[in-house]
Amino acid sequence: MSDLLERLRGRGWRLTSQRRVVAEVLDGEHVHLTADEVHARAAGRLPEISRATVYNTLGELVALGEVLEVATDGRAKRYDPNAHRAHQHLVCSGCGAIRDVHPHGDPLAALPAAERFGFAVATAEVTYRGLCPDCRP
Repeated sequence: MSDLLERLRGRGWRLTSQRRVVAEVLDGEHVHLTADEVHARAAGRLPEISRATVYNTLGELVALGEVLEVATDGRAKRYDPNAHRAHQHLVCSGCGAIRDVHPHGDPLAALPAAERFGFAVATAEVTYRGLCPDCRP
């Protein structure tokens, strides 16, 4: 059973066949699928699943904090099941590929107190951008 399915089952979330297939599609490392990609893969396993069901399920998973919604440069939102391990993203400026990265250190420590303008900063989101091996000349 996938890590996401285990977490959802542990929360007592009702796992219908449609919800299960969406969670199974999202399972794995470096998974950052668009809603349309989730729907296409889910429909390959469960042909009767509707696009609305996929969108609603993704919205529920985001609201539960079990999946992260990742937006990059005006491209379609992507869904990341790695919601419980702190990480940043490495994004290809060419094709839009996204990889999870785990740099060492606290990103909040990089922001000097003088640059916080009185904010009580709780989290930091860092996105590294560049070209992946497939897009580099």
